[in-house]
Parts: sequence; structure tokens; C-alpha cells
Amino acid sequence: MPKVAPIDQRKADHIKINLEQDVRSALTTGLENYHFTHEALPELDLNRIDTSLSLFGRRLSAPILISSMTGGTEEAGQINQRLAEAAQEVGVAMGVGSQRAALEHPEQIPTFSITRKVAPDILLFTNLGAVQLNYGYTINHCRRAVDMIQADALILHLNPLQEAVQDAGDTNFAGLARKIEEVCKRIEVPVIAKEVGWGISEKTARLLANCGVSAIDVAGAGGTSWSQVEMHRAPDEFTRQLAATFVGWGIPTADSILNVKKVVPEMTVFASGGIKDGLDIAKCIALGATLGGMAGQFLKAAAISTEKAVEMMKLTKRQIEVTMFACGVEKLEDLKVGKLVNR
Repeated sequence: MPKVAPIDQRKADHIKINLEQDVRSALTTGLENYHFTHEALPELDLNRIDTSLSLFGRRLSAPILISSMTGGTEEAGQINQRLAEAAQEVGVAMGVGSQRAALEHPEQIPTFSITRKVAPDILLFTNLGAVQLNYGYTINHCRRAVDMIQADALILHLNPLQEAVQDAGDTNFAGLARKIEEVCKRIEVPVIAKEVGWGISEKTARLLANCGVSAIDVAGAGGTSWSQVEMHRAPDEFTRQLAATFVGWGIPTADSILNVKKVVPEMTVFASGGIKDGLDIAKCIALGATLGGMAGQFLKAAAISTEKAVEMMKLTKRQIEVTMFACGVEKLEDLKVGKLVNR
């Protein structure tokens, strides 16, 4: 039986691999097929473009989410602090990485709890793997994760393929919908179901809606492929080849947004997975999303400094503003699919 890496080592590996290796999916997001109609006479003042919105009781300056990434190591704690400081300054939402490490090793709690300490006003999401509900986790673990960072909502992430290609992964996903439904009924904050990079089908969207989730983060294919990440940390050639098989797997981000909106049009959708800039976020909003999430760009910036993370977030916000200006839209809620052409 191969020796399983401890959680903190796994988290350190994930940061290092994401920063140093090419772990992109072989698929694209599908967003490259969509283009906004340019208006040469927008009849707008760029400085009056309004990208703000309210969600889960918090006000955001722009529909930007720092997607769930990390925590559980000293380096991760520093990155989370910088990301949270930047989110507080710019006024955007943030999710932390899986808090399983901190629930099982309380000495790691500060690497997550630092986020709320330095960012008292941001929309902040806690995060646990949904599959852990089949491995002994209960509603109390979910509440502890929420309390740890005083979160506004709970992300339950879904990563069956990552677990399947990981050395000694947690692969019993049987009966999980019923347990997610129980959490949704009993927890005191909204629950967000999140894929990690392979997207959401119509069937899964309907199932999650029936569970009672408040939002779905589609995390479609086209960005980081966690099977590629696992390939780089595989302990043997068998596991490496298994993970490498799935570099082209998944449902692209654009298709995933449309899948959810088709079967549960009232569902709040977060778009992530290969989102590279504010123009991509604007496209996702036009397709029906409420927030657009980015991870890699913010991770690379925060690995340098808080200032670099602030700069990246401000650039992303400005990209959204200029997109709206150039297609003649003053308010975020008017950025609809009619402005978007598929070609």
C-alpha cells in the first residue's frame, strides 16, 4: 500500500505545481466563441459605469470572485492574507481552499482565519469537499468551517475525477446528494456547490437545485486541470499515466453556464474555469452568471505581494468597465445575452 502524503504536504505540492508547471486543460472555455457587439457611439460616460452588485448580504464593487485556492500551510496562509487584504481594498468576493486540513490539524486554522481578520467587509466563502460527508464529516464540521473564518456562505466542492486519479483518493460519491440536501436544510448560511474544473451538466444542475443549494459555481473545463496537477505529483508511473489520460476531459465553462440556466434559470451561477480577464467575466455575466471567478492570476500576483494582487484585481475590474462602456451598457444587470454574439 503506497504511503499517502499528509494533507499539508498535498497543499504545498498543489501551490508549487500551479505556480511552476503547465497544468492547463486541453479544452478551451468556449468563451472565445462569443463576442460583444461594439457600439462606436455608446452615449455613456466611462466614469459612470456601475459594476457593483449585492449578494448574500454583502456589497461588491464588481462581479469578481477570487476562486478557492489554498490554505493549510505557512505559505498558503501568507497568500490568503495577501488575497484577503487585496479583496478588502478592491471590494470583491473571495473563497478559501479546502479547510479539511485545518479541521484535522487545528494548528493550521490561522492560515484560513487570517482572511476575515484582515478583510472584515468582504463576501467570504468557506470550503469543504462534499465527498467528506461520506467519510465521517457531519453538519458540525460544516459549521466549524463556517465559524473558523466567519464565512458568509459554505462551498461544498465536487471533484470526483480528481479523487479518482489521485493516489488513495476519496472516491465514494454514492448517496452524496442526500447528504448535501441535509446540509442545505440545516446550516445557517447559503450553500454553494462548486466543481473544480470539469464543469456542470444539466443533470447535475437539476440534482443540485433539488438539494437546495443557493448557488452553483460551474468551474468548467478550459483552465487548470486538476488531473494534470495530480499527474505532476503522482507517486508512480501507473498513477501518472492514469491522471494524464484526462487532460481533455470536462464541460467547457460557457456550456456549463448555459446548462445550469437552461434547467434551473433562477439559480445563482458563479462562472470559473479558465477565466483569464475581465472581458471573460463580462461574457459570463452576459451568459447568465452573477460572479466570475479567477484563481491562477491572483495566486501568481499574491505570491509576489498584496500590492500586485490589488493591481490585478483593479485591472480586472477596469476590463469589465471598459467592456460595458464599449458595448453601450451602463449597469451590470443590463449586460445580457442580447449584447453577445456567438460566432
